[in-house]
Amino acid sequence: MPSDVPVSPGDRFVLDLEGFEQLLLALRSGGHELVGPTVRDGAIVLDHIDGIGDLPRGMGDEQRPGYYRLRPRDDDQLFGFAVPVQPWKRHFLPARLDLVQIRKKGSSLEAEDATSPAAPIAVFGARPCEVAAMRVQDRVLREGPYPDHDYASRRQAAFVLAVSCGAPADTCFCTSMGTGPRADSGFDLAATELTKPTHRFLIEVGTEKGGQALAGLTLTNATADDTRAADAVIRGAVDEMGLRLDSASLPERLLANLESPRWDEVAERCLGCGSCTFACPTCFCTTVQDTTDLGGEVATRTRTWDSCFSADFAYIHGGSVRPTLRDRYRQWHTHKLATWVEQFGTSGCVGCGRCTTWCPVGIDLVAEATAVGENRG
Repeated sequence: MPSDVPVSPGDRFVLDLEGFEQLLLALRSGGHELVGPTVRDGAIVLDHIDGIGDLPRGMGDEQRPGYYRLRPRDDDQLFGFAVPVQPWKRHFLPARLDLVQIRKKGSSLEAEDATSPAAPIAVFGARPCEVAAMRVQDRVLREGPYPDHDYASRRQAAFVLAVSCGAPADTCFCTSMGTGPRADSGFDLAATELTKPTHRFLIEVGTEKGGQALAGLTLTNATADDTRAADAVIRGAVDEMGLRLDSASLPERLLANLESPRWDEVAERCLGCGSCTFACPTCFCTTVQDTTDLGGEVATRTRTWDSCFSADFAYIHGGSVRPTLRDRYRQWHTHKLATWVEQFGTSGCVGCGRCTTWCPVGIDLVAEATAVGENRG
């Protein structure tokens, strides 16, 4: 169809590889920094990209509890993997951010904002579970009674292109959490990668901003065959996802078993390293640190990521309210899957499986939730 025809949310089109590349270039020329999956150091990571040549063409991943490996595919898919190593939250809730600086000015002190405006990014290739995680963090950090203004400004400026998942890992369970493998909301554009008979992308417009990004591109209306092919990708992902978590009444079942012997068993394996919280796309705990320069002229307050697995995280006057690993693992687990619902109206888990993949001892969130929910030691 002509590129000057107005595009509306809900419209569907097809872009070939050249058109997909032009979409990236259009976003970049519009002032967005392109951030997407790329291969580095034997893993698929999120980083700055310049075009589709930086995407992990022909690469897949193998993920199991405590295990991650790249593997070559027998095709040229650009998104033929499950999820990258890092969560997208690092681009909206940075792991380290200077908040305020206090300077000596003679006999007085002056405070100034130390947070520089961030360049808007184009989230390129986020999986549906990751888009769902953005919505979860929005609920906490953007839409609550005390919004984080830095987070809100980053999210407001971002462009989100989601890509349906066709290659779930053994640790994925998004179907159980209702977050994939197809994105249903929260995106400006959503794509499903198709490789037969030609390499192309079925594009769904989610917002007016998404439609504007397509302006100037040569668009082809999606046919019934294109839609059927995209549906087949989704069905294949659902069939391939062997991991299941019975999420019905899970919060009630977990909270009814706070003294299950399973908590002791998992605590004997847990290292308390916090890898699960840092890999999780929805965990949002932070702390602040105050530092001064050597001359004592400037003091800086910095926000950094923190973890509920830290012994000091729950410290109050007199000691920690969660002094043992059993206490801390139970807190993280039940908050993520149970009390989060009470606080924010949704589960804190989107089924991406990163916590299981990146646990050094291979603790499986689904296995533990199932066992505790059934009160099995």
